[in-house]
Amino acid sequence: MTKPARLTGSTVLVVGSLHYDIVVEADHLPRRDETAVGSRWYPKFGGKGGNQAVSAQAHGAAARMLGAVGADDFGAFMRARLQSSGVDHRFVATCDAVASGMSVAIMDASGDYAATIVSGANLHIAPEMLQNPEVWQDVGLLVLQNEVPEAINLAAAKAARARGIRTLLNAAPSRPLSAEFARLVDVLVVNAVEAEMMGTSPIASLKAASAAAKKLADRFESVIVTAGSLGLAAWSAEDEHFSIRAEKIAVVSSHGAGDAFIGALAACIVGGAKFKQACTAASHAAAAHVAGRPAVAIAG
Repeated sequence: MTKPARLTGSTVLVVGSLHYDIVVEADHLPRRDETAVGSRWYPKFGGKGGNQAVSAQAHGAAARMLGAVGADDFGAFMRARLQSSGVDHRFVATCDAVASGMSVAIMDASGDYAATIVSGANLHIAPEMLQNPEVWQDVGLLVLQNEVPEAINLAAAKAARARGIRTLLNAAPSRPLSAEFARLVDVLVVNAVEAEMMGTSPIASLKAASAAAKKLADRFESVIVTAGSLGLAAWSAEDEHFSIRAEKIAVVSSHGAGDAFIGALAACIVGGAKFKQACTAASHAAAAHVAGRPAVAIAG
């Protein structure tokens, strides 16, 4: 598909998942066949799509969410959180016949975690919703993840490309991407494990992350490979290539750090920041999240 002239709107449109998270704290993550004893549990708003929309809004962008929840208490909880965060949730559908998406995450004493998701209503987002012109009003960037079916991502990316709107894909969790969909992705963001699963060599240094980003840049216009406590590496037509070392911080929790990064990155992009500037600000936002500090608006 030929690229039309790019449009620059101030709204980030997130098409993706919404999960009611149940977080369990324990001193360690259980091994196979082990029953670990936790210290407390609590509910948390989640889903990569929802988290990224809330993060984009918190970092100074106008965020709009398109997704689906069930007609249940979990769905009401998630819709209320979107509303209280200032995210436009008019295009979050309610599915009467299926439950809301949810996840259970176990977080250990060091802040590391493991999670299992049940997609529920996230598998029932109607592509027809993307035909509503109000969905695309003033949108400058489309943000996608892999927690909804590729058919939805493909339909959204096609609609964005037809309107001259850039598409950012956070390819998490990792899964094969069709060639048709990959051609519509302008900015690819993956972590070290996801990059390796897309065909790069293992990443144990920023140099290796840069090599991975370069390899993926053969398929995508701009690529960011995040490598946890090491930092990130990126390749783009605009800034060629660069790496950014992670800030040294005391870890409170790494849960949701990637979504904080994506939301801040998206806010900076629609705010007109250069690619390296946006990556630097997003890296700082992720570090602040891991350290337990509240988000600060950085767009505009």
